[in-house]
Amino acid sequence: MPGATGVSGAGCGSLAAVPVLPPCHVPGPDGPWEEVQERIERTGRAVVHATWGQWLTAALLDPGLRDLLGRDWPRYRQHPAPAGRLSLAVSRVVLKHTAAAALQVRAGRLDLAHLPGGRPVLRGLGADLQVSLAHTDELIVVGVSRAGPIGVDAEPAGRRVSFEALREHVCTAEEAELLAALPEQERTDRLLRLWTLKEAYTKALGHGMRRRFSAVGFGWDAAGRPRLAGDTAGQWAFATHLVEGRYLVSQAHRQDPAPAAPGGTPDPAPADAPPPPPPVPRPLAQPPQSTRVNAPWERRGPGRQ
Repeated sequence: MPGATGVSGAGCGSLAAVPVLPPCHVPGPDGPWEEVQERIERTGRAVVHATWGQWLTAALLDPGLRDLLGRDWPRYRQHPAPAGRLSLAVSRVVLKHTAAAALQVRAGRLDLAHLPGGRPVLRGLGADLQVSLAHTDELIVVGVSRAGPIGVDAEPAGRRVSFEALREHVCTAEEAELLAALPEQERTDRLLRLWTLKEAYTKALGHGMRRRFSAVGFGWDAAGRPRLAGDTAGQWAFATHLVEGRYLVSQAHRQDPAPAAPGGTPDPAPADAPPPPPPVPRPLAQPPQSTRVNAPWERRGPGRQ
């Protein structure tokens, strides 16, 4: 099991040609968003990271904040803790802007809802785009995908976690045996990485707290890349990256057989823009395909605030 600060990429099999790239840093609503859009076009997915302080002023001064928060507006207004209220607002704004960039629509056009348990999903416009949200301390991470389920999780790289307290909850018997043989600091680092990988995976599945982490096993190939036990077809890809120099961000992605086209309808072009080319007729034998939304939700990691 490689060190926590290393970068681990896609597993073997069908996803080997689709690299799991480090998260893009987007410091505010104005972007830049070009890299996110390029990744969506090239791989069908993108992950963004930012800090809530970077987005805070722009989010709070946005005259459309109430529309951006939508169904979360009452929760924002009634949140008892000021810091929690601001974190909630900014995380939702980052999520909506990231989804809007992927769909190439205005963020205000998107309707973000939550399933029982808190899972965020897009309703109506963009409903074929799957989303994942994680935040810890100042960091906010958003994953979006039109090519299959996606999950993200984040933790401070220096967070102290107890192996003895968590081993039965987080580790399979084989993982616990391997970790127990390591020096204490290395064991802590690797346990934290393993935790974030399993968080990201269960978010991608949509299982959340219903899935025991000790029932999910990971192995490591010769290059130190994580691989899911039993995934002989290589459908899943995983990676852990160090961002901002102090946070671990793990992502999990399963490639669907046929990626769906972007779910949004592009915003109208300016009046002086050249007319678009005529549409290409679609053969009747190839009806449009859609991807069911299975958006993962936020969960609390060990000691997460």
